[in-house]
Parts: sequence; C-alpha cells; structure tokens
Amino acid sequence: MGKKKRVIFLITDLLVMAALFCVDRFTKVLTVRYLKGNDPVKIIPGVFELRYLENRGAAFGMLQDMRTLFIVVGGVFIAVIIFFLIMLPATMKYRLLRICLVILGAGAIGNLYDRITLNYVIDFLYFIYIDFPIFNVADIFVTVSAAMLVILFLFIYKDEDLDLKKANTVKVHSSMIPEGEDKTDEGK
Repeated sequence: MGKKKRVIFLITDLLVMAALFCVDRFTKVLTVRYLKGNDPVKIIPGVFELRYLENRGAAFGMLQDMRTLFIVVGGVFIAVIIFFLIMLPATMKYRLLRICLVILGAGAIGNLYDRITLNYVIDFLYFIYIDFPIFNVADIFVTVSAAMLVILFLFIYKDEDLDLKKANTVKVHSSMIPEGEDKTDEGK
C-alpha cells in the first residue's frame, strides 16, 4: 500500500506542477500578445505596471547571455526536485515540504522552458515605486516557495525528519506480517 500511495502522490505532484507551469505559460503568452511592442499598462500609476521585457540573464539581469549555463543548472535543479518528490514519504508530515517543492519545480520549469525555446525569459510585472526588477509568475513561484522552504527547515522540520531513507522505512512488529514477506513497509 505504501508504494501505491507514493506513486499517487508523485503523479499528483507532477500534475499540479504541470498546471502551475501552464498558468505561467498563459501569462507569458498574454504578455507577448498584448505588451510586446506596446507601452506599459499602468495598473496603479506610479506604483505597479505591466511591462514587456526579454531577460537574457539571471535574477536582476545578472549573467547576461549565459543560456547554456542556465539550461544545465535549471535541468539539474529540476531533476533534484523530482528526486526529492520521489523520495519523500507519502505522509501528512511532509505535505508542506512536498507543496513547496512542487511550486518551486513549476517555477523552475517555466523559466527553463523560456530559455530553451526563446533564449530569454519573458518578464512583465514591474513595481515602479520601489524600482524592483521586472519579474514573472514563475519567479513568484520560485521566490515564495524558496522562502517557505527556509521557514520549514528553520522552524518545522528537525534534522532527523530530513533523513528520508530512515523516514521511508517504518518498522513494524514481525507478528503483524505474514510469513515470507518483507519486514519493512514504506511510508505507512
């Protein structure tokens, strides 16, 4: 039962990640359609506007035109997230961690997709008032989930909670298992 539950959790995680990726793509398609080549749309004059930008760098425009580096690092990052989603026990204890990883993965995939297909990331959300760098929905996913992960690791999970090999193996008394079956069960 434990393996079946973990597979269901992983499929659900991947479906949610795909749905969030689609939200990011949808906003970027709208951005290209309505903002590219046009004046910014002022939502709150002097505070917030929608403005088209092709970002060929990393956060805050650093490391301009390093496409190959971004693709390799992004691919590895996404693989690590999926690995951890596979390894996480299918229990309530790890639900918040699982949610954060799914949101983080969706954001990483959204920006990686842009880099692979366009050679840049489409950004469009701009807070004029604080002159914050222009960003997108995938950036929000990454930033919010990363902040939530820091909080979880600092205040919620203990070191022993993050020993996933140990967390995935729950020992049960041998009298509860029919003769000839494995004495451990994953994730129950």
